[in-house]
Amino acid sequence: MSKKLLVLGATGAMGQYLVPHLANEGHQVTAVALDPGMDPHPNLRYLQGDALADEAFRRQLLAECWDGIVDFLIYPTRALDTALPQVLAATGHYIYLSSYRIYANEEHPVRETSPRLLDVSPDEALRASDDYCIYKARGEDLLRSLPRRNWTIIRPAITYSLMRYQLVTLEAPNTVGRAFAGKPVVLPIQAREIMATMSWAGDVARMIAGLLLREETLGETYSVCTAEHRTWGEIAEYYREICGLEAVWVDKEDFLSIIAAPSWRQGARWQLEYDRLFDRIMDNSKVLAATGMKQSDLMPLRQGLEHEIARCPRDKEWPVLEAMDEYLRNRGRAPA
Repeated sequence: MSKKLLVLGATGAMGQYLVPHLANEGHQVTAVALDPGMDPHPNLRYLQGDALADEAFRRQLLAECWDGIVDFLIYPTRALDTALPQVLAATGHYIYLSSYRIYANEEHPVRETSPRLLDVSPDEALRASDDYCIYKARGEDLLRSLPRRNWTIIRPAITYSLMRYQLVTLEAPNTVGRAFAGKPVVLPIQAREIMATMSWAGDVARMIAGLLLREETLGETYSVCTAEHRTWGEIAEYYREICGLEAVWVDKEDFLSIIAAPSWRQGARWQLEYDRLFDRIMDNSKVLAATGMKQSDLMPLRQGLEHEIARCPRDKEWPVLEAMDEYLRNRGRAPA
């Protein structure tokens, strides 16, 4: 039966696969994002706007009655107590985007019941901060405190897609962008043997669609990801094989000084030390059981990266990280 669905932040890594999937299933989908548009579909209505910052626009959206809302917006702590009750009241089923970054490094494989950094980290500054891993966990706690349990929490791992090509903490401009420009990339040597989980967005979108509008998933939490895990060194080798990216492995302190200005360095350090330097070996058995999917159905990492990198336009202009170029020049590794 066709349902009326709202997808907020619809053009991101997961949304670009989820929206057409839901529309193809026959649902009437309203997709909201900052970008100019999406491919047309008879079951799709696209609205351009800022549903996070523009309160009037958000209230207008939520004045409609929705069978389901999938929310990819990023709510810092200050926005949680206003935004989450509003969206819960507007729908029969709300899917809240959390993250695998909320997990501590205390259990392998990582399960939905594994300890969270907010609860167990000895770093008091981190726990008191508004870091991504902290405010995502606070959002979970707020949902659990509310009287209605019409929500489902999803915790994706790193999710790659078109224009989303991650390597340790680097994103597309400094992975595929540098590879296409013939430039090496600097990576922290402490990460080379650490296990990482990267999931293809098409698989994660199918998982989300499989959880949506299901009574048995209400009030539940799911790690929506693959169980495949590779070291960052192996993943760097995949990029080398696929697009010629050359990795230069350096100490993490050098790496942090390159990628983040001093005012942003603490957040960059937390992302590195409290996620990318944790062994992220994920147990996805709960979401597979709920959706009827199998691990063998999921895209292998190397094949998925090859697929998505092949879709990336070669003539795209990427921002240049001058600090990385300068560091390489000083080491006698001048970029091309």
